[in-house]
Amino acid sequence: MLDLQRLRALHAVSVHGSVGAAASALGFTPSAVSQQIAKLERETRAVLLERAGRGVRLTPEAYQLVALAEELLALVERAESELEQRRGMPAGRLTIAAFASAARGLLPGVLADLTVRHPAMDARLSEVDPHLSVGMVAKGAVDMSVVHDWDIAPLPLPPGVEQVLIGEDRCTLLVPRGHPFAGRDSVRREDLGGERWVCQPPGRVCHEWLVRTLRTAGHEPEIVHQAEENPTMVALVAAGLGICLMPRLGRGPLPAGVVEVALDPTPVRRLYALWRTGAARRPAIAETARALREHWLRLEDRRRDTPV
Repeated sequence: MLDLQRLRALHAVSVHGSVGAAASALGFTPSAVSQQIAKLERETRAVLLERAGRGVRLTPEAYQLVALAEELLALVERAESELEQRRGMPAGRLTIAAFASAARGLLPGVLADLTVRHPAMDARLSEVDPHLSVGMVAKGAVDMSVVHDWDIAPLPLPPGVEQVLIGEDRCTLLVPRGHPFAGRDSVRREDLGGERWVCQPPGRVCHEWLVRTLRTAGHEPEIVHQAEENPTMVALVAAGLGICLMPRLGRGPLPAGVVEVALDPTPVRRLYALWRTGAARRPAIAETARALREHWLRLEDRRRDTPV
């Protein structure tokens, strides 16, 4: 008889792309995941993983088992949801994937709140890029995902996934204290020509927004520094090496050498919570969505007290 936990391990490798990433998502060691898959290979008398460079790839037999695992995990999820619904209170494990600034600026308060209100619930967070976490929800690798989109790149939802809007995150310009924009209340997009920019790398939504928007305004952006992390971008601005556009969520306090300036019109990114269709009946999902929205409104209240 096939063991569900071993199927879950193989499914996780399929979703996350490596044994190490699967182990991190499942809360195991890579060795434990490898052992689970080795046992599954003995049970099925089939090779399931093959070496591919420094990583692994799934064999055709493995993909057949992954499809079976998705069906079985969906059945287990439905049974757990129905039991939790009958009890009428959030309980059990809830896995959440969130992009970096939401994981830093929103989820800590939400998770702490859920821990106090619902001790029978075990919410667990993983920091994951939005373009990956949508698929993870669809495949059942996580229960919920917190993602974002912009006006230039609406979020496509795969079949079987639902969403609810958490809130809208305003973006502002960050400039060095001695910059000509630092003394202005706001800056229009037409005024941004000739600036040196600090930005995230190509492929990130912030980068695409900046390039498209400035080109529409008649400017070709000169991106002189690229960084993945917001604190690095802020440090480069503080050193006088350029200006940047940054959402406010998860940004943290600005150093003395950086000034925040409104951009007119204001760029906005939207935050969503995603889950599989029908999972909203599960009290843990409904309560987490409520907590996300509630804590977002608290953040908005605090921001109104500190306007740009």
